[in-house]
Amino acid sequence: MGLIAELKEQIRVAKEKDPAALSAFEIILTYSGVHAIIFHRIAHWLNKKRIPFLPRWISQVSKFYTGIEIHPGAQIGRRLFIDHGMGVVIGETTVIGDNCLLYQGVTLGGTGKERGKRHPTLGNNVIVSAGAKVLGSITIGSNVVIGAGAVVINPVPDGCTVVGVPGKIVKIKGEKVLSDEFRRMNLPDPVNDLLTELKSRIDVLENEIKILKTKDKNKTE
Repeated sequence: MGLIAELKEQIRVAKEKDPAALSAFEIILTYSGVHAIIFHRIAHWLNKKRIPFLPRWISQVSKFYTGIEIHPGAQIGRRLFIDHGMGVVIGETTVIGDNCLLYQGVTLGGTGKERGKRHPTLGNNVIVSAGAKVLGSITIGSNVVIGAGAVVINPVPDGCTVVGVPGKIVKIKGEKVLSDEFRRMNLPDPVNDLLTELKSRIDVLENEIKILKTKDKNKTE
């Protein structure tokens, strides 16, 4: 896809995903996420051609201009939208599918100084909310939502919602997932059940004793 076609698609995506987007003119001039992606397309193309220095220089210019750091080696699918964008970091071996949405402060990073594939892979239609960190060579399935501030270090299947530190799956395809703590709270308690049954029997026996005492008293009288 050429740069003009890419820019037109970015304008359409911005209008679809940001209700504050009023016009193409405003998007072209003021949307740092759009600028960062256009810069990245150029840097990534040069990086694939194994041209030294220039791709990294372009990415640094983009970082200075937009506040968004995308390594030239990152593979980004179509229709990515970076909303607000300040503080977003996308590592060298990151792979992002189509139609994804990233908010400000998101990190798609590594966990150390290992070489090779060391950054996450995101499927299609993934939403990563503000301040979330997705770390390591893990796969995030399609149609996943990662909550604000979450730290995700384990793979996530398709259709899940992840929140918390460390990230935990709370929904699968819209259905709530009970936490381990909640499950423990609702496990059967045989000791408590036995005590309840014993108390019930004692109550019955006490009631029968009262009846017998009343009968004996009546007979005596």
